[in-house]
Amino acid sequence: MHDLVIRDALLVDGLGSPPRRGDLAVKSGIIREVGEVDLSGKDIVDADGLALMPGIIDNHTHYDAQITWDPGVSPSPQLGVTTAVIGNCGFTIAPCRPADRDLVMRNLTQVEGMSLEVLRRGIRWDFETLPQYLDMLERQGASANIAVFAGHSAMRTYVMGEAATQRVATDDEIAAMRAILLEAMRAGAVGFSTSTSPAHNGEGGLPMPSRLADDKELRALVGSLRDAGRGVFMLTKGGHTRMEFLDDLAAESTRPVVVAALLHNNTNPSSVFKDLDAIRESNVRGRRLVGAVSCCPLAMDFTLHSPYTFEGLQSWQPALGLKGAAYRTKLAEPGFREGVRRELAKPAHFRLFNGEWDKVHVVESRRRQLEQRSVAELAQAGGNDPLDVMLDLALEEDLDTVFSALLLNSDEEAVARMLRHPASLVSLSDAGAHLTFFNDAGFGLHLLGHWVRERGAFTLQEAVRRLTSHPAGIFGIPRRGTLLPGYHADLMLFDPAIVKRGPKQRIFDLPGGHPRLTTAAVGVEEVWVNGVRLSDGKRPGRLLRDFTP
Repeated sequence: MHDLVIRDALLVDGLGSPPRRGDLAVKSGIIREVGEVDLSGKDIVDADGLALMPGIIDNHTHYDAQITWDPGVSPSPQLGVTTAVIGNCGFTIAPCRPADRDLVMRNLTQVEGMSLEVLRRGIRWDFETLPQYLDMLERQGASANIAVFAGHSAMRTYVMGEAATQRVATDDEIAAMRAILLEAMRAGAVGFSTSTSPAHNGEGGLPMPSRLADDKELRALVGSLRDAGRGVFMLTKGGHTRMEFLDDLAAESTRPVVVAALLHNNTNPSSVFKDLDAIRESNVRGRRLVGAVSCCPLAMDFTLHSPYTFEGLQSWQPALGLKGAAYRTKLAEPGFREGVRRELAKPAHFRLFNGEWDKVHVVESRRRQLEQRSVAELAQAGGNDPLDVMLDLALEEDLDTVFSALLLNSDEEAVARMLRHPASLVSLSDAGAHLTFFNDAGFGLHLLGHWVRERGAFTLQEAVRRLTSHPAGIFGIPRRGTLLPGYHADLMLFDPAIVKRGPKQRIFDLPGGHPRLTTAAVGVEEVWVNGVRLSDGKRPGRLLRDFTP
């Protein structure tokens, strides 16, 4: 007798095959039969024609801190995610010496969009090394399967302390980081992640440690994956990081390279396609590179208390380390404002905000008549510059004004072209990070609802493949992402006619009662991880340690 039988479902296998009606049977967490099956089972679900697909593999999340106090990694599993890859961009909390915990948390505050109080109250420090962190995750369990990157910034801090954000590493320090990375790979890390993005700053505007690494350090660490014989190199690329250099790293390491974050910028619309085309040309030469793209428009809620939207601007740097009155004085300075205006007037290869003030709206203000109006509209009405309008309003309201900015990926024709590009990987949910700014944990449901049903940009079977077997193949995740006998029973049952992500909402469930943005699923009937219903309230997820070469 089977443990679970799902009968009369529209089977979407994850391989891109045309959907077909049939049944699926599970025993001991493994798919045993697909098609016409023995219908005897302990738990029989009548799908009545609803679609059944492999669970979504979210390859770009930041649950490293949250998972220590929330093994449910909310809200991803409820949104159909059955496997989450954490530790992207190098922003991990292991390894970490006890003496460096506060330093690591301070580094994460800005870049993860989470308050220092939340991290101090929430993180459970039952580890020092990355192998110990993996062991802790395995002991506690999780609602989803978890794969963990070895993160560059954490390793740099472990070896160099506060100097990690100040200088390049010595040969001895590089050797020490290399030893830590190889130890992590032997323990079951999925690969090595880093960032060179100027948008990635820690507390006080200090760059995240990985941004101080030179090419020599990166070559040594990525080369460690060749020695390990497996693993993925994941990089969030700054504009100064050349695609030719990443091509060299892919060739030297022989490992897959995931290049993030490739998003469309209306003021420099060709840059993302140049990167994707360069990746495709590398693939022709036998390199294994892929470009991480998002299927979601990048929109952020923010206040000037923590203006992540602008922190990647060079002209904003003088304000980053300031607090209180000094910070407010800087925001009011005519010279500071003029510097920001000059920078925004120049095209850039990549930056979050590009001066599109018509896409910045007032969401919450003491002057209610301003809410839902764009900064561009308010500036035009008053005959003022939009930067001055935003900063003056924020200063008038003690920086409590809430703005919303549609930053990137707003041109849907361009986004569709990106998504269909042969060198692209559907990615970049950032689930677990930027909790007060945005929540794209439901990216997979957005692909199925908006891009399949509403826009017709993909067939259902192709969209499912892009969310399941495609990332599983790139990351070397065995026996997941496909509805085939012998594969793990990570499953999502949903209604294609209504599936989508719900509206964002602000809840106050972080440690200390702090807020975060979340979203709910629409049209998802049930999710199983390793054959276990998530609605049963269990933690059926597994720590993934074994990956294919």
